[in-house]
Amino acid sequence: MSFAKPKIVLALGMAALGVGLTGCMSYQPAPRAFNQATIQPYTLDSGDRLRVTVFDQEGLTNTYTVDQAGYISFPLIGQVTARGRTMQQLSGEIAQKLRQGYVRDPDVTIDVDRYRSVYIMGEVGQPGQYSYVPGMTIQNAVAVAGGFSSRANQGTVDVTRKINGQVMTGRVNISNPVLAGDTIYVRERLF
Repeated sequence: MSFAKPKIVLALGMAALGVGLTGCMSYQPAPRAFNQATIQPYTLDSGDRLRVTVFDQEGLTNTYTVDQAGYISFPLIGQVTARGRTMQQLSGEIAQKLRQGYVRDPDVTIDVDRYRSVYIMGEVGQPGQYSYVPGMTIQNAVAVAGGFSSRANQGTVDVTRKINGQVMTGRVNISNPVLAGDTIYVRERLF
């Protein structure tokens, strides 16, 4: 009977360790497409504000915001799909639609006037919504949000990002780049 107690304690200890390790390993590492998205041309989505310039057409040159449905409302031609397109693709479509009886040879250029926000949550000084800046890293984003809290895991964070219309989450290092629209979650460290 004296051997039964240590075996039960050992079995319970091993089970607790297994549950603890399972919790640590339940995350998904960042998929390949997740990291490849950081080197692709910028694609537009809801919340981006664009500066559209039509050469020699003052009435058409203005700023336009991509709405929740992914469109911009452009004079003369109406709704134009912006979500998922690059600025070059969008300028080509606007020019093509303007050629259909509105402007003889439109020269359209598009720049991002304001990128969609990034969201920083978890163990940071001031969680919230922040402006995206091209070239921003996760470490920069955390600094903007008041830095790490005293309980923060400062090595890796979970990032949720939309890629080709699909929402993905992956764990990445704090030196990784941020994309406009990302949600960054700083986890609490275990010890």
